[in-house]
Amino acid sequence: MSKQHLGHTARKRFGQNFLHDNYVIDQIVSAIAPQKGQHMVEIGPGLGALTEPVCELLDSLTVVELDRDLAERLRTHPFIAKKLNIIEADALKFNFADIMREDKPLRIFGNLPYNISTPLMFHLFSFANKVQDMHFMLQKEVVNRLAAVPGNKNYGRLSVMAQYHCQVIPVLQVPPGAFNPPPKVDSAVVRLIPHQEKPVSLINEASLHTVCAKAFNQRRKTIRNSLKECISEQQLLDLDINPELRAENLSLQQYAQIANAVDSVNPT
Repeated sequence: MSKQHLGHTARKRFGQNFLHDNYVIDQIVSAIAPQKGQHMVEIGPGLGALTEPVCELLDSLTVVELDRDLAERLRTHPFIAKKLNIIEADALKFNFADIMREDKPLRIFGNLPYNISTPLMFHLFSFANKVQDMHFMLQKEVVNRLAAVPGNKNYGRLSVMAQYHCQVIPVLQVPPGAFNPPPKVDSAVVRLIPHQEKPVSLINEASLHTVCAKAFNQRRKTIRNSLKECISEQQLLDLDINPELRAENLSLQQYAQIANAVDSVNPT
């Protein structure tokens, strides 16, 4: 299959796979449900597969695009150029607070490059309190990880942190043939709705990151061993948490208990 699409050659370093299936595009736009007056932001507009139909429903749209050639194409687009606020930047490093407005929360969407999707999720979570919702095309495996529950093989640090920040709703699955060039994996669209009130109370959010990272970096070990540097077996027992459990067996609530216990013993 050619890597050329609409005159542009997909660049491997940017993880470019261009959506072209009109039925899938319509489903995604319907799921996003853009409304005039909303502050909408697209990450990685590419060749405009989602940008064009979304722009038809809006008066303005902010797009964040790293590829200079694609940004230039959008600047000269015959139909939607005047509606676009084009930001040439790496979404992984971009400070989304710079485009936030007091009166309108962000609605973010995009067909994300799969090679940066997980770190980009963590980056976006830091702005969750100013975001109404997010809709992303991701590798199906990543969507499964976002939505996984304790005990599931896909459950990991991303699951815990995503569910701390957002309600995770898988929307639809997308086959490789919907893209050009087709990726080697199945894809899926997910809706992330930031919690108005977090499901657990934390003394320090950074401690939840640290505890999850330590536990899942040694996920085959029991938490007695993987977390021994930050919490003792007796402290786990005092929290009514079995030290023989492994990382994938603990709920968000239990991770929050451990993180708060760590902060209570070692206040910053």
